[in-house]
Amino acid sequence: MTDIDIEVSEVGPRDGLQSISQIMPTEAKKCWIKALALAGVPEIEVGSFVSARLFPQLADTMDIAKYARTIKGLKVAVLVPNLKGAEQAIIAGVHKLTIPISVSETHSLRNVNRTHVQMLDEVKSIVELIRQLPINERPTIEGALSTAFGCTIEGSVSEDRVEGLAVALMEAGCDEVGLSDTTGYANPVQVKRLIGKVWSAIGREHLTGIHLHNTRGQGLANVLAAVEVGLTTIDSSMGGIGGCPAAPGASGNIVTEDLVFLLEAMGLKTGIDFDRLISARNVVATALPDVELYGFTPNAGLPLSSPLT
Repeated sequence: MTDIDIEVSEVGPRDGLQSISQIMPTEAKKCWIKALALAGVPEIEVGSFVSARLFPQLADTMDIAKYARTIKGLKVAVLVPNLKGAEQAIIAGVHKLTIPISVSETHSLRNVNRTHVQMLDEVKSIVELIRQLPINERPTIEGALSTAFGCTIEGSVSEDRVEGLAVALMEAGCDEVGLSDTTGYANPVQVKRLIGKVWSAIGREHLTGIHLHNTRGQGLANVLAAVEVGLTTIDSSMGGIGGCPAAPGASGNIVTEDLVFLLEAMGLKTGIDFDRLISARNVVATALPDVELYGFTPNAGLPLSSPLT
């Protein structure tokens, strides 16, 4: 990672697929993940260990995660909402578990059917499970603070509550926390301010990444704000697909292809080859012909002066 300034974490195979009706075939998912890895994407959230009845799009997460672990150099991440999911993730041998805890308790009840207290207890149980493993086999545990910038159900979300939950997650045993703009409410000033508050509470080393949506067109502006203050990991989804099913109207992840161009154009190294990234996009377009893919850079192409050409 020493030759990378900003780590782009691709969440399309999880967050991108969870809210679309079309189910991507397992073999196509494997081709997509392989193509992303060949493009130089360092981390991929390959799925989520959730109910196959509720999320048939993610029913093959075990198979996908085990396959992804065979790709040399790729950091394999999954989302787990509970202890059962964490047990499955450990069997798969993933490198990173992300546990979502919504700052809006109303959203938490709708998303994972648990209160803050119940989710923190779940985190403690997962941490206890992880600590039973040999040190070199323990995945990193990230507590993802969903709806950190606002909620389509509750409206404004207290920044003090965000800070308090960040502290609680670290005290429960998480290795790090992440900020998530689940509903696309964030603006650049708010992003900078909230990062600063959380850093003051838990330390800079425990908050390095952010998950942004482009629901209201602020995604890349918020990326710029996060990078300017010093975050080093940005989540994104190829073609901008996906969103949170539990947050009405909150579709639209930021587009990986546009994000990579932005960062590289600014002189920040991502380690990603753009031509190979477009090849990975073609895998998605072929496998999901009825799903609209977004992004300006894939349509316009790279300018002659681009560092990616």
